[in-house]
Amino acid sequence: MIRSIVRGFGASLPKRVLTNREMETLVDTTDEWIVQRTGIRQRYIAGDDETTASLGEAAARAALDNAGLTPADIDMIILATSTPDNTFPATAVNIQQRLGIHHGAAFDLQAVCSGFVFAMTTADLYIRGGMARRVLVIGSETFSRLLDWNDRTTCVLFGDGAGAVILEAGEGNGTSDDRGILTAHLRSDGAHKDKLYVDGGPSTTGTVGHLKMEGREVFKHAVGMITDVVVAAFDATKLSIDDLDWLVPHQANIRILEGSARKLSIPMEKVVVTVDQHGNTSAASIPLALATAASDGRIKKGDLVLLEAMGGGFTWGSVLLRW
Repeated sequence: MIRSIVRGFGASLPKRVLTNREMETLVDTTDEWIVQRTGIRQRYIAGDDETTASLGEAAARAALDNAGLTPADIDMIILATSTPDNTFPATAVNIQQRLGIHHGAAFDLQAVCSGFVFAMTTADLYIRGGMARRVLVIGSETFSRLLDWNDRTTCVLFGDGAGAVILEAGEGNGTSDDRGILTAHLRSDGAHKDKLYVDGGPSTTGTVGHLKMEGREVFKHAVGMITDVVVAAFDATKLSIDDLDWLVPHQANIRILEGSARKLSIPMEKVVVTVDQHGNTSAASIPLALATAASDGRIKKGDLVLLEAMGGGFTWGSVLLRW
């Protein structure tokens, strides 16, 4: 059977680093408060010359270099983002043009912080359906452009960045020993829309708007929702937590990461954590964490890796793959 195998990975971060100490000069907060409640020590903030497209392009080129491929080898681009360069066209076609690609298809996918998991799942379906051989999957965000910098409860949490992987069709035997994506599970429930949203949009206010969040409500639902799709992944493959080499979660908050790991009986030594360095980069957080752990040698060929995320909507999902 056809499996979607990770051929390459890459990442890109803005030039500017915003530390908690500098954040203390912007809003009424402290480094101690931020670290204790979120685990975040710094985040990257896009400059005027950096956009979702430019960061996404840089991550894509890094993934192509890592894979030993050229833009001509890519059949499709799927960009997960909530912060497009323009209302339309899709920022994915901007990246397509920047890469010099004039064939195939490129489109954006919006599922907020779960976007990369949704995009990986979508790419997998195109590959297994025979409609694409190589798909460039990107998560790129400039969330700093959505923040109310007077709201200390939200502006300390988010950062900007991009990550990318290239999925390539490969042959598998249909067992859990195959390399590539083994199973994926997506969920959403619009009843929770008002707990995490942006109060603007073309059809409502005609403005970009600012991020609004009920932090306690998000935390309350996050661990249970994450557990749901993680358990579904192992049930579908007849594997167990003990088989897992690495959990690569959406990097929202260290408390959510620790709470989820504890509920699933996954030791924190198996959890890739980058929230301290990047903050919450929404759809970019999982590919940034993947690139970090693969680059430093933690994630190795043959490792069983679980991606999971939960974001506004609410949306949540998981992808279980063998590296």
